Amino acid sequence: MIKAIAIDDEPLALKVIQTLCDKTDFILLEKTFTQPTEALKHLRKFPTDLIFVDKHMPSMTGIKLVEALEQNTMVIFSTAFNEYAAKSYDLNAIDYLLKPISQKRFEQATQKAKEFYNYIQKKDQSIEKYIFIRADFSLVKIALTDILYIEGLADYLKIHTKDRKTIVARMTMKDMLDKLPSNDFIRVHRSFILPFSKIEIVRNKTIFIENKEIPIGRTYVEEFNCRYGN
Repeated sequence: MIKAIAIDDEPLALKVIQTLCDKTDFILLEKTFTQPTEALKHLRKFPTDLIFVDKHMPSMTGIKLVEALEQNTMVIFSTAFNEYAAKSYDLNAIDYLLKPISQKRFEQATQKAKEFYNYIQKKDQSIEKYIFIRADFSLVKIALTDILYIEGLADYLKIHTKDRKTIVARMTMKDMLDKLPSNDFIRVHRSFILPFSKIEIVRNKTIFIENKEIPIGRTYVEEFNCRYGN
């Protein structure tokens, strides 16, 4: 069960969240707050798994509240103003709900929270088969076996998958490597990370994965040859 609280300066909005949570069998909404400062006091004593918080509150914005948190907590923002979506992304929110919140959209957001919660709970107990990446203002679950290669573009990455879908995420190559199992993935160029299992041919200093030719960077040749067995 995921423990949660909700924060919104509008009591009616809190009632909506309460009703939606009551219809979700894996969310336990323990408390609601109309004052962000009271919510922060509560969280310092009673950390929770998930926070539903409105972005646009007069005494303290939801953004300021999340920035003031002293522990890692899943966050789902809600607001009537969709221009705040980009900031939600910067704060690593699970999802972003635009008011009025429909039950279908609420279910989508809480399902992401559930998957991420289970992922964190099991992270140290088993070999991971997937990763979570923040893209399109929410968490995207990607199976490791679906990744063909990862391409770096300044502060962004393109994750190319076997179904031809490309996922664009704002993160560094180093951050991505930290998420991936080192036995299965290798960086072969300043701009490319790839899984060993998808390599089809290595010719000179070029790797072939399906129809893509990936160069091996000069500073990565020795490590690649050592690990790939050449």
